[in-house]
Amino acid sequence: MLDIVASLAALPLFAAVSVVLVPLIRLSDGGPALYVSQRRGMDGRHFTMYKFRTMKVNAPELRNADLSTVTSDSDPRVTKVGRVLRGASLDELPQLINVLKGDMSLVGPRPNLTRQTWDELTDIERKRLRARPGITGWAQAELRNSGTTAEKYMLDARYVDELSFVLDFRILLKTVMSVITAKNINAQR
Repeated sequence: MLDIVASLAALPLFAAVSVVLVPLIRLSDGGPALYVSQRRGMDGRHFTMYKFRTMKVNAPELRNADLSTVTSDSDPRVTKVGRVLRGASLDELPQLINVLKGDMSLVGPRPNLTRQTWDELTDIERKRLRARPGITGWAQAELRNSGTTAEKYMLDARYVDELSFVLDFRILLKTVMSVITAKNINAQR
């Protein structure tokens, strides 16, 4: 219920920000304003996740050794507008639509891509899927982009074990502080 109420309350902000951001993103290189991706949600169900696009059109995919996405200040694939969006985490705002659809929650493990079959997932990857994926999560609040995938998965598994309204509230506050202080925006690899 909190997810729905908070998302509905944030919709006017989302609409106002979109009026500014959509034209800026489209003007930056002529591509679409939204990045749409298939992700794995609660209980392994696939869903379509929305974000504001931060990379150039047809940018090649780059992955670290642990298969996490490459994030750095000097990534040439990221547009100038995209850097600002990522720094302020504004690229995540369209996921409010996913929350309203019931695909995601405000707080939960970040949803992974759907590349692997269920049988290829590790035990910890499956454990993460016991909770609805979130716009933010314990891993994002604590590490943002600075931790390894293994570190993030450990925090996600701990979140699943300790799931509570109080924990969600603490994670939301810590996320806001992390964004305001611009802490751990890019991985130090």
